[in-house]
Amino acid sequence: MTTSAPLTILHARTLTLDPQQPEAGAVLVGGGRVLGVGSREELRALAPGAEVQDHRDLILTPGLAEAHIHLVSYGFSLSELNLHGARSVSEVQAKVAQRAMNTPPGTWIRGGGFLLSELGLSDYPTAVVLDEVSPHHPVLIYSRDMHLSWANSLALRLAGITEQTPDPEGGRIVRPLGTLLEGASGLVARVRPVPSDAEYLAAAKAGAEDLAARGYVSAHTMAFEPVEAPRALQLLAQRSELPLRVWATLPHDRLAHARDLGLRRTPGGLFQWGGVKFFADGALGSRTAWLHAPGFADGSGTGIPLDPPELIRERGEEALRLGLTPVTHAIGDRANTEVLDVYDQLRPLADEAGVRLRIEHAQHLRPEDIPRFRGLTASVQPIHLQADGPMIRELLPHLLNTSYAFRSLMEAGAVLAFGSDAPVAPPEYRANFAAAITRRDDAGEALAPTEALTEEEVLWAHTRGPALAAGWDDEGIIRPGARAAFTLWDRLGGTAQALVL
Repeated sequence: MTTSAPLTILHARTLTLDPQQPEAGAVLVGGGRVLGVGSREELRALAPGAEVQDHRDLILTPGLAEAHIHLVSYGFSLSELNLHGARSVSEVQAKVAQRAMNTPPGTWIRGGGFLLSELGLSDYPTAVVLDEVSPHHPVLIYSRDMHLSWANSLALRLAGITEQTPDPEGGRIVRPLGTLLEGASGLVARVRPVPSDAEYLAAAKAGAEDLAARGYVSAHTMAFEPVEAPRALQLLAQRSELPLRVWATLPHDRLAHARDLGLRRTPGGLFQWGGVKFFADGALGSRTAWLHAPGFADGSGTGIPLDPPELIRERGEEALRLGLTPVTHAIGDRANTEVLDVYDQLRPLADEAGVRLRIEHAQHLRPEDIPRFRGLTASVQPIHLQADGPMIRELLPHLLNTSYAFRSLMEAGAVLAFGSDAPVAPPEYRANFAAAITRRDDAGEALAPTEALTEEEVLWAHTRGPALAAGWDDEGIIRPGARAAFTLWDRLGGTAQALVL
């Protein structure tokens, strides 16, 4: 972060994202706000005593936003077992064994980031495989999409799970034991030691500082975390230790408590409650995305529906009356259809409340559903295309041309907001730029190349789009009155540095 003088002129090639003045040579800043945009000479004449920061060899843009992250979970993940990129079961075993060697017996081993497809698995993994390398440490590791977990026998035993344990609502215990889908993961997660308030605070600080160091100035944090997580972020904001502006969502099952406490949309400050989160389905890699027939091409079914559409409608109405945004996870084409049906019913109330309805992921769509996104936020994660491409060709060949349909969604009138879903994937904007522009996946093949975006369109989706999704008219744009929160680039999609004055 950079500390400003009372008035500061930033001299750089400036991409404002303001249609009235798309480019400029300098920006005048004071009191945390943009005061003027123009040439260096014009602004020096306007404020002759201002300090000048010379960034003439760099590009200045509105600040990067991370539109979908589990911010405190991401902070915890920075010290957990990282299985991103693991290419075989034996590699997972080796990493678990290494962690076990350096961890006192009985201590939980946590982490994740693997994909079944990258491990070469066609069936779900079993506990026995982890038992071979960690019989004395309970192990719970998550797939990259967080909709599947893999536990060893000790962890299952501590959770009281046997072959006879019934599936919980909204989840499935795979037999032979070892894999837990959707809500079933909670059966094991709930018996792990609960982090202390100090540990939550440290994780919140680690996650936020990591994002800021990458060049981000704001983030949308997406529930699916204990109440201690947003509480820690709020405390950082109160202490003036939060280096980002945060827009937070709460799980829909806490909406009644929030209403009783008088929680409403609270614009202003660095921490803001803004949304209510729903889950319409699971994810592609775990075969739990909710699909129309014919479903997955490997015969594994049509996925798992989670929050029923009627619940999303009823609690969505309640959220809107509080000025909060309904935010719904929908990955499969059936899930997106069902959510769009609900949102059609919610649109009049949303318009009255001045709220933009929002779908997270919107990964796999029927062509006839794409025009229905007009006026909605499509909060999408291009980085996931890289790992998902080979799976889409194998599992969803009939949806190949309407998966990660960024251009079609944009042209239909949706507001694109880019993120990573960290810790599902690293919050790496470079990967989002590459995936959205080239459409190349990890196999080197292009997925629906006509859906590619330009550099400038990706920049908009990583800055102005998230600001509009959060209802922040003063962010994601450089014009008088806007927040003085910028990103400096050596080139678009290259090295980035946050600059908040």
